[in-house]
Amino acid sequence: MRANKLRELLNSDTPSVGTHVASTSPDVVEIIGRTGVIDVVQFLAEYGPYSLLELDNFGRALELYGMAGMIKVDRENRSFVAQRAIGSGIQNILFSDVYDVADVEECVASVRADTPSSGGSHGSADRRFAGYGLERGTSEYVQALEDCVVALMIEKEAAVNDLEAILSVDGVDMVVFGGNDYWMSAGKPGNARNAPDETKEVMMHVYKTAMSKGIQPQAALGGISQIQELLDVGIKHFCVGNNYMMVYQWLNENVGAIRKMFPN
Repeated sequence: MRANKLRELLNSDTPSVGTHVASTSPDVVEIIGRTGVIDVVQFLAEYGPYSLLELDNFGRALELYGMAGMIKVDRENRSFVAQRAIGSGIQNILFSDVYDVADVEECVASVRADTPSSGGSHGSADRRFAGYGLERGTSEYVQALEDCVVALMIEKEAAVNDLEAILSVDGVDMVVFGGNDYWMSAGKPGNARNAPDETKEVMMHVYKTAMSKGIQPQAALGGISQIQELLDVGIKHFCVGNNYMMVYQWLNENVGAIRKMFPN
């Protein structure tokens, strides 16, 4: 079974840097891998179309450059997609739209092995990560599922209000704060942009509470401006930017500059 780089970094208390991608293109994964600066590539499956075959190719591309993969899954089909993504070689799962303890217990169970000690619901499957069946149902197979990192989007007002209980569920490894969803669920859409100080206060509450319980935050950022402040409070894991916004920003900055050089 393939080692999980993100789990190794967590276990050794070593920082990680990831980036988001909004498509399953293995070409994009390979280009990211060639930079040599990214530990984790996170596919934002919640936001776009994809197929199960594409997840397999995404997993193959990750392995070419020794990177870890993570997938952000929808709420409604989360257990199915989580298990199929793991089967494709995307070893770490970010669960969106978590509201309460029951949600978290379901998320953790869908990743962990169906054994008496693990208490999960993930059985033996002849999928890619298990050599298409050659390594299924073994002790190594069970350990691979134990090594999968379970991350939660803390993005609902109900989840923030019940944060202590949610983060007390055994098996949670990481948290990510989502400001836009948080303010929508609190009845204040737009506050992530309109009330940055309040948003930061809630985010830091989530992250500091998680760290007090031995759970690592993964700070999702658009750029590097906030990172030093987060490093100063002990946050070590970051996921920065996404491929669509990178193209948009690059074109605006560079082609925009060229157009300004044209005569009127």
